[in-house]
Parts: sequence; structure tokens; C-alpha cells
Amino acid sequence: MQATAYTYSPETRSGSVLLDDGTAVPFDAEAFDAGGLRLLRPGQRVRIRTEGEGEARRVVHVTLHTFPDPAGG
Repeated sequence: MQATAYTYSPETRSGSVLLDDGTAVPFDAEAFDAGGLRLLRPGQRVRIRTEGEGEARRVVHVTLHTFPDPAGG
């Protein structure tokens, strides 16, 4: 699933993402570390995995979304 980084605290390595429908979903340091990231800036496009439904939904993995090279290289 794709989302947009909304908030991020480097001190706690936690924050939130915005789903494409505008829903904010939090992530903790464990989800951040699972993606192998070092830094995240609000506005960056990310890929996430979630668990749970509704108010119990949480991000368990967050990593940067990369776009394929249109030149094929």
C-alpha cells in the first residue's frame, strides 16, 4: 500500500503517514526500523504494510516508494 509521510520524529523514529483517502495512520520505531530507513521527510511517498482495522489499524513496515526508471536503466 502507498501513503505519504505526514510526520516524523528522528528522536523517537516514529510518526504518521497519510493514506490516499486522507486518513492519518501512526507508525512506531519498530515499523520504521523494519523498513531499514535512516531518515524520513514529510511529503515523501512511502510504501507501508498495516495490521488491524479501523481505529486499531497500525503501520508495521514503512519504506520509501521508488519509481521505476522510465529509461529502463
